[in-house]
This record gives sequence, structure tokens and C-alpha cells, in this order.
Amino acid sequence: MPSSPPHRWVWADVDLDVVAQNAARLAELARPAALWAVVKANAYGHGDREVARAAVAGGAQGLCVATVDEALRVRGELPNVPLLLLSEPPRESLAELVGAGIAITVFHPEWVTACGDAARVVGRTCDVHVKIDTGMHRIGASPDALAGLLSLVHDTPGVRLAGVMTHFAAADEPNGALTARQTEAFRGALATTRDAGASGVIPPGTVIHVANSAATFDAATWRAALAEFDLPIAVRSGIALYGVAPSAHTDLAAGGIRAPLTLRARVTNVQRLTAGEGVSYGHRTVLDHDTVVATVPLGYADGIRRDAGMRGGVVLIGGRRRRILGVVTMDQLMVDCGTDDVSLGDEVVIIGTQGGESIRAEDWATTLDTIGYEVLCAISPRVPRNYVGSGR
Repeated sequence: MPSSPPHRWVWADVDLDVVAQNAARLAELARPAALWAVVKANAYGHGDREVARAAVAGGAQGLCVATVDEALRVRGELPNVPLLLLSEPPRESLAELVGAGIAITVFHPEWVTACGDAARVVGRTCDVHVKIDTGMHRIGASPDALAGLLSLVHDTPGVRLAGVMTHFAAADEPNGALTARQTEAFRGALATTRDAGASGVIPPGTVIHVANSAATFDAATWRAALAEFDLPIAVRSGIALYGVAPSAHTDLAAGGIRAPLTLRARVTNVQRLTAGEGVSYGHRTVLDHDTVVATVPLGYADGIRRDAGMRGGVVLIGGRRRRILGVVTMDQLMVDCGTDDVSLGDEVVIIGTQGGESIRAEDWATTLDTIGYEVLCAISPRVPRNYVGSGR
């Protein structure tokens, strides 16, 4: 039985060897594009420094994060790996980022200028990736603005163009019409800029990247469209690195990709309750049969939705699926164990395998009407992470 940490009977095991193996497989699928591993949101709940190290060992040639704190933390672990901040940070943080050699996404002219100012202050060149919005409509400059932004980057002392990028809005859907339109918008913007000549030309070695995890598995269209530019291409893979399929039609298991995380706990209380008794706040669930009720020290402060039981959420105890009873409380939840013998300290699996049964992040996503990304990211920092394997 896996050992639990000394301070809590709740923990997540993260197998770094699986992370490295997943990265190796994704790098193989991406070729000739380079794999950039997305380790934002604490590596989707897995631990950013540890996962970043394992992903690089497995073949990732770069890393992507979302916030300044993430960037600085990962840079402290891996000082020499290309690292991209995926959005424009507060200007006050630019000097620290430039000094740490972290590439910055830009899409406003003012941030290009601010990057130049920061570069001058710290005496170091600032690498930037210019982002254009081809249809996601979240962040990014319009394709028509690309030439002007690249000219500004070219003319701003201390700023160097390292990449041009966009983001697909629907690569996880089987109808690829929107992805095809976005690809063509990106290709057209690059071609127009290239053909403008002079300072608008994209320098050799500039990385172009459009693909997320879903697009990595369906690369024919966008890869062919970008081949004409004779520039290095990268893919930004996040969720697939963590063993969760980016779309319903993506078979990760066939590609040898597995989930590295198992979320576990131990039973802290056992009661035998009779029919008619209510369980948890408000007695939202009233038992219709006599049952053994086990308490598990995991609640909504740990990332288990308060309504998980009301939606049919289950956990594994003794290799069997057990229904969560009533509402999940802040620190604990209760489980229907029927007439089975359950003891204090028995292992509970919330995500993972026990005996012949498994519960995946995708299963929780179906129960909660969400996506696997949210399930993993919801696992809170107060859940200890136990790292196994070397990730090398």
C-alpha cells in the first residue's frame, strides 16, 4: 500500500518517470516540430518545477508558463532552458523577467517598448514572441497588425524576435473548419509580413507555433501550411503531458501516454447508520438502507466540488466504487460502503486505480460537467504531492 505523508491522510502521487515518458512520446509525435511543455497552473496541479525537469529530460526543448511567479519559480529550477511567459506581464515585473532570461509574449506596441526599456535597465536582450489573434478572441494583435509589431520589435534596441504565435480555439473538436481558418489567417499574416521586405522580414531562427495538445495529434493541416516559411516550428503541449485526452477522439493510451497522478486518502471514521438517517450538511441525502458510512479527510478546500456527491461522484475503497453521500464539506466527505467491512486507515482512491477499478480525471469531468483540465487544476496546494521516479 502506498505510504501517506506524515502530516495528512490525503496526498497525490506524481510519477515523474511517466511525465518524462509522456514528453518523449509527445516529442516523437511533434517531429519535426519541437515540443514545448506547458507547465502553467503548477503544471496543471502536478508541481511545476518537478514536472518541468522531467519534461525536459523526456525531450521538451522549451517550457511555457502563464504568470510571473510561475516563470521565476521554473527558471530557478532550470536556468538554461527556453522559457516563455504566455501573456503580457505587469510592466513592473519586466526587468526581473528580462534579467532571468525569460521570453515574453507581446501583442501591444507599448509592451514592446517597455521590454526595450527593461532590457536597457538590466543590460540584457529581451526575447519576445509576438502573438496574433486568429479567432480565439482572448488576447493577441490582429493579423493585420503583425507587420507593424515586427517592425517595432526590429527597431527597438535590446528586443529580439524569438517567436510568432497564435492559439487554436477549437482544435479539440472533430470539425476542423475553425482550425483551418485560423491556420490560414496565421499563414497569411506571416506571408504578408515576409513579402513586405526590409524590417518586416521575420529573421531566420524565429520559432512559429500554433499547436496545442489536440493539434499535436492532428497536425497535417497546420504543419503543411507552415512548412513554406522554412522556420523552426514548435508545439505547446499541456494537458496531454498529464495523461488527459485533449478531445474525445484522441486516444492517448494508443500512443503510450499515461496519467502520472493518483489522488489518494485514508479513511478517518467508520459508522454504521440505519435507513432514515441523514448525512452531511442539510441532510441533502437521507439513507434508504442501512449502510456503513466512511469519512474521508478530503473536501472542497482540497478541490473536490461541494456538489460532487449530489452529481453522482464516487471514490474507490476496497477496489469498489463507493458513492459520495450528501454535500462535500470543506475538509471531509462521506461515502456509502454498503455492508462491506471498512477500517480506519483504509486507502481511498479519488483519481487512479485500485484493484480492478479506475477513476480518471475525465470520469470526474463527466460527472461534474466540466473538463479534465479543471479537475486537475482544482487539486489545491494543501494536498501534499509525493514524487516518485526520477523523471530522467
